[in-house]
Amino acid sequence: MSIPTYDKFIEPILRYLAGRTEGAPAREVVEAAADALGISEEDRKQMLPSGLQEVYRNRAGWGHDRLKRAGLSQSVRRGWWKLTPQGMEYARTHPAPLPESEILRLVEAYADVRLKTPSVDNVPDVPAQPAYSGTLAAESPDEVLAKAIEQIRLSACDDVLAAVRRVTPRFFERIVLDLLYRMGYGKSPEDLRRVGGVGDGGIDGVISLDRLGLEFVYVQAKRWDEGSTVGRPDVQAFVGALQGRQAKKGVFITTSTFTREAVEYARNVPSIVLIDGGKLAELMVQYEVGVACKTVKVPKLDNDYFDEELG
Repeated sequence: MSIPTYDKFIEPILRYLAGRTEGAPAREVVEAAADALGISEEDRKQMLPSGLQEVYRNRAGWGHDRLKRAGLSQSVRRGWWKLTPQGMEYARTHPAPLPESEILRLVEAYADVRLKTPSVDNVPDVPAQPAYSGTLAAESPDEVLAKAIEQIRLSACDDVLAAVRRVTPRFFERIVLDLLYRMGYGKSPEDLRRVGGVGDGGIDGVISLDRLGLEFVYVQAKRWDEGSTVGRPDVQAFVGALQGRQAKKGVFITTSTFTREAVEYARNVPSIVLIDGGKLAELMVQYEVGVACKTVKVPKLDNDYFDEELG
């Protein structure tokens, strides 16, 4: 089964805490909620796109966040969750299961409520009829952010590939060498040089992998229009050029795609790598070649700062 959306964690967290007047460790509550929702051990290993946290833990955290903003729960200390008196009363007067409309109300009605230091006197009251959109949230804000970033990345890849296809073949060779240098090939920019021109034997660039020039990577760069393909004869010609130079390593990069025959042929040739337009664009975005990246600051509590034992 897939991991339930974060709104589904609200009720099991509420019910678990309602049976523990002194509260419980957050980790214990999260696992209890996951058990109640039937999340398998395999699904619990699924990580956020950032790789920093399990998806189910993240969604449980956002489920508890909504209970806190509704004034029903609180984090009385680090890693410890507890229902407020209002939360205990809410659990008593709202038997299970909560209607979907009520879950939706908890999800949306208090999203903008500022959390205060928890006490009986300053917990926000629950409005009688808050407004909501009518659709349950499918993902936590962290997941929404990660997907938005991924969409931006994919859009940037499309833009980069379109731009690369517009440059001259000569400039494309420069782009390829710049990319390979950013990827760590060559000790300095001077270790990369163009060949190209008449009689190049299909070699457009050479990268020296060591200061003495004992090992080289040879590069073929073909800027072809969208819709065209690089076939097996082109790859064979490149391999022949490498053999003519007694070269052991080669990279064939194109803005288009390779035919299946070309890919299958290259698999049987040691130390030959084919990079098509899609992969080229991804690498250029990843290594920021022809791409400018901006930093987005995402605030998150620094628990170590508030750990008095470390101070």
